[in-house]
Amino acid sequence: MDLGLTDRLVVVTGASGGLGGVLVRTLRAEGARVAAQGFTAAASLADEFADDHGTSVIRADLSDAASVDAMFRQAEAWGGPVDAVVAAAGRWPQPRRRIDETPPDELDQALTDNLRSAVWTARGLFGALGRSGPRSGGASLVLVGSTAGRFGEAGHVAYAASKAGLRGLCLTLKNEIVELDPAGRVNLVEPGWIATERVRGALAAPGAVERATRTMPLRRVAAPEDVARVIVGLLSPVMSRHLTGTIVPIAGGMEGRVLW
Repeated sequence: MDLGLTDRLVVVTGASGGLGGVLVRTLRAEGARVAAQGFTAAASLADEFADDHGTSVIRADLSDAASVDAMFRQAEAWGGPVDAVVAAAGRWPQPRRRIDETPPDELDQALTDNLRSAVWTARGLFGALGRSGPRSGGASLVLVGSTAGRFGEAGHVAYAASKAGLRGLCLTLKNEIVELDPAGRVNLVEPGWIATERVRGALAAPGAVERATRTMPLRRVAAPEDVARVIVGLLSPVMSRHLTGTIVPIAGGMEGRVLW
């Protein structure tokens, strides 16, 4: 099936992460052009995609609204009007702490990394739509949340609270985007455990996978490609033109109870 993504310009934040890099490559395989955001790892990201003329790496600080606005203008200068955005940037904080043990600055940092960055990214897309007008097939924004925002996650209150905030953001913006683009859509995915480089060490510990999957009927940890393909489907004006305000868990059927 042709997903209708050929030559569409997609901005991907967090492109230097384990999911973000796979997402960029999956979008490129569908013919999309990608403006890939990085910050501390922007140089290595640029090296990775140096030979790919359909990918432009942009260094931007997602905690700063002005930097995000500049990122969108840079993407437009490179590839024309922005058609879609994936807000994939985020960080799972370590170590495990109870709420009374969580320093205030750690909570604030988690809100910046996982919620405020998505708010500024959405704001940047809306500004870009104000400049370009409606996009063919409708503009699309996909926010990347977490099952921690759906079920909670003991020991990671800052992360869970920040990811839960994306639900309210999604359900608000799906009503606002149509003021700029009548076919515009906003959706949210909530992955569970993903076997990225960052978490493979934790998953390698004895019994870790069994503990992680004990609330899941599909007893395996997702590969980054499992999540990327769902996101690409949500971006598609062919597959998902009538999906907006949808919250999609990508977690093997995870429930808020122990199954195994």
